[in-house]
Amino acid sequence: MPKILSSEQVDAFRRDGYVFPIRAISAADAADCRRRIEAFEATSGGPLHGGLRHKTHLLFPFLADLVRNPVILDAVEDLYGPDLLCWTTNFFIKEAATPSFVSWHQDSTYWGLSTPDVVTAWVAFTPATSANGAMQFIPGTHLHDQIPHRDTFDKDNLLTRGQEVMVDVDGAKAVTITLGAGEMSLHHVRLVHGSPPNHSADRRIGLAIRYIPTHVRPIAGADSATLVRGVDAFGHFEPEPRPAIDMDPALVEFHHRVTTRNARILYRGTAVRSYDDEGAVGRR
Repeated sequence: MPKILSSEQVDAFRRDGYVFPIRAISAADAADCRRRIEAFEATSGGPLHGGLRHKTHLLFPFLADLVRNPVILDAVEDLYGPDLLCWTTNFFIKEAATPSFVSWHQDSTYWGLSTPDVVTAWVAFTPATSANGAMQFIPGTHLHDQIPHRDTFDKDNLLTRGQEVMVDVDGAKAVTITLGAGEMSLHHVRLVHGSPPNHSADRRIGLAIRYIPTHVRPIAGADSATLVRGVDAFGHFEPEPRPAIDMDPALVEFHHRVTTRNARILYRGTAVRSYDDEGAVGRR
């Protein structure tokens, strides 16, 4: 018996590769998450960039709490069972009236994981609308195998390598994933998806939380993850500590080590060695 999702929603995820909207946190809590991130940005010199966009739950207790949010975990458990790791988190922030976009892609392309048993909970800290560049999904494409991708390193593409699928995508089939602040969508790692630029007058802020069942293992090098529910009987990933304070120096050092290692996996075959080197190939 599902905990959060209805049987119809579970069936829709299996059939279409996604389900939305799901209320993850209140609109007030989403606004508070935005306030906390923007307060850090105000004291650190500007918008999150480089490695700070990734595995940010290792640096801020409120994000460590969010990846362990019982509502989110109940929904993920409905799809992948009770033993769950948070593999990573990624901020996707589109500044107001800018050309930043996300090309059509599958998440699984460069992640170096053993199976496609991965689900993303994309939590909206601000509303996600057609005007500000909400995600678009192509239903049913998760049922395909891995699709070849090309790297573009487009400076306006929010993806690490500016990767895009090497097949024609029928945009007429796209479903726009409109979310209110505090709502989330769930999507499968092989679902083809992307998003257009933000033409609105406000930022669009979302946190993608990537969950995996504990049987999944890294196949492109050592990796780390956070046990968020159940038991890890496999031990495939280096355990991650939970922050007690914002930007704890010990955890800043740990975060830098694991994100640098993770970047080497994601960027393998390119000249980039860390998220902070992205500007060397035209991305920042």
